[in-house]
Amino acid sequence: MDYVKKYGELIKDKAGVKPERARSMIRLGLRAENARTKLLPNKEMPKAFRMLTHLAMESVLKALDHPEKSCWTNIFAPVEIMQCFGLQCVSMECLSSFMSGFKIEDYLIDYAQNEGIASTLCSYHKNFIGGVDSGVLPKAAMSVTTSMICDGNINTFRHMEQKHQVGSYVLDIPNTYSPEAERYVVGQLQELIELLETKTGQKLDMNDLKAAIQRENESKEYYKAFLKEQKHRYYPNTMTLDLYMLFASHLNIGTRETLDFFKCLAEDVKTYPEFNGKGILWVHLMPYYQETLQQYMNYQEKYYIQACDLNLDYMEPLDAAHPLEALAKKMILNIYNGPYERKVEMIRHLVKEFQSDAVIHFCHWGCKQSSGGVMLLKEAMREENVPMLILDGDALDRRNSHDGQIKTRLQAFLELIDNIEEDKD
Repeated sequence: MDYVKKYGELIKDKAGVKPERARSMIRLGLRAENARTKLLPNKEMPKAFRMLTHLAMESVLKALDHPEKSCWTNIFAPVEIMQCFGLQCVSMECLSSFMSGFKIEDYLIDYAQNEGIASTLCSYHKNFIGGVDSGVLPKAAMSVTTSMICDGNINTFRHMEQKHQVGSYVLDIPNTYSPEAERYVVGQLQELIELLETKTGQKLDMNDLKAAIQRENESKEYYKAFLKEQKHRYYPNTMTLDLYMLFASHLNIGTRETLDFFKCLAEDVKTYPEFNGKGILWVHLMPYYQETLQQYMNYQEKYYIQACDLNLDYMEPLDAAHPLEALAKKMILNIYNGPYERKVEMIRHLVKEFQSDAVIHFCHWGCKQSSGGVMLLKEAMREENVPMLILDGDALDRRNSHDGQIKTRLQAFLELIDNIEEDKD
């Protein structure tokens, strides 16, 4: 029996009549799963990834238990600032992913569409809107997003402001870096701080922000050390764990818990055996639920996901002495900001750095950014003689998953990269 699906059906039954009860069931389910991974963890899951699992689940639980102390964001928002005000940042995409984890995304997406939300909107946004509008998800204290990459974030949070009076602040990020662009963003960050000070009734201690930036720098250095060691070691992972990495690399970056995780990651990988399989760099979103991909990628040494580019979007050290300027530069120079060629060059660098055998790019339905630029990346990988597979689908809504098509294309691609190695021999 699929117990998760059964539990999800019970949640959906309650959502229509008592949404607050459905929310309680979600919180109960998260607590149960968090306890299970502590008491009866998967034996294949490394120690550091157990820490990551708890970090991700506890982040969502804090947002659901204390919505008055939570802040909706996208993954590129300056969470380091919100943390200094005691706000738990949780992205719309991550909340939607957890709702999909309970297998209730169909109910929430249909709810949003039935009240007039366009069917062509990204399923992450429809899931989130349906969750909040139905009352299943609680209202946050506020929302902070950026103009980067996804234009859906601004419209979605504007919808929340108009319908639920959840105040939003949008950071307008220039496409190219210049001193003037940096000052422009710094001015917005100062305005955001003033808004947070008014809303929370507390003043920002700049030393706290500097300390968070310093912890962020240390975390990234540990992550780099892990990635360097992982090039020749097998450190078991899954697509879900790679998604959880966003809680460490973005939504909780700069916290002590995240620093502890990255330190453990860098040390624990050294205890694992040599890696002899195919290293794959994943680009964009991961359909963690997709059966065929799970079969070939989860805890599989033969085909190993080395990293996802979303977790490596800006790895340069930040100037802790000038935190606002550092955060401004971090957003402007993000590989997902500005011309798509910036991302192409980063992927080109990563496949060389990781000595990747292949690249897989998942084009999430409704995401113009990924679908619009993918052929530029394909051409760059051809120049590097790195095989690249483009998969189309829905990273969230199971109803839009085409397992047969994905299975056929993935198997053919994996056979291709296997044959390349045989030809070299």
